[in-house]
Amino acid sequence: MTALPAGLTAGTWNVDATHSEFAFVARHAGVSKVRGLFTVIGGAVEVGETLEDSTVSATAEAASITTGNEQRDGHLRTGDFLLADEYPEITFASTAVENVDGPEFDLRGVLTIRGVEREVVFHAEFNGAAEDPGGNMVAGFSATGTVNRKDFGMSFDAVLKGGELLVSDKIAVNIEIEAVRA
Repeated sequence: MTALPAGLTAGTWNVDATHSEFAFVARHAGVSKVRGLFTVIGGAVEVGETLEDSTVSATAEAASITTGNEQRDGHLRTGDFLLADEYPEITFASTAVENVDGPEFDLRGVLTIRGVEREVVFHAEFNGAAEDPGGNMVAGFSATGTVNRKDFGMSFDAVLKGGELLVSDKIAVNIEIEAVRA
């Protein structure tokens, strides 16, 4: 078992949505990247005596998706993608912390989108801890990974003349969390 990194203490750390981000990147038309994020997120990190004994739970409100284009955002909320009216939350629940190497580790868990559960692995990093101006202990975490949207029932398949998909199957997920010690 691996000792906790300096500054991280056992207990509950709640996601500070104001200072956190759940973002994604999809390739568009095979030539560019479209970035987006969910503006309503939450969750908690339950830090154990070791990183391996820790768990993460997180949520994002599916309808809070934004890419900077209202028409595209509306389409992403439909049955072609998130089906946000029927499945209003995207959730993640960790099942293991593995391959700890100092502040870096793999975070294995179950991601649920559109009611479909899939095991995913995010490469994660503890970015440090500090006391904020209000006297609260805060800790930072980053996580990155890739998911296949079709694994979650998002089968929108507009194909361009050259054979490229309008929207890539693979979606990069980038998460930055600031958590406050409860």
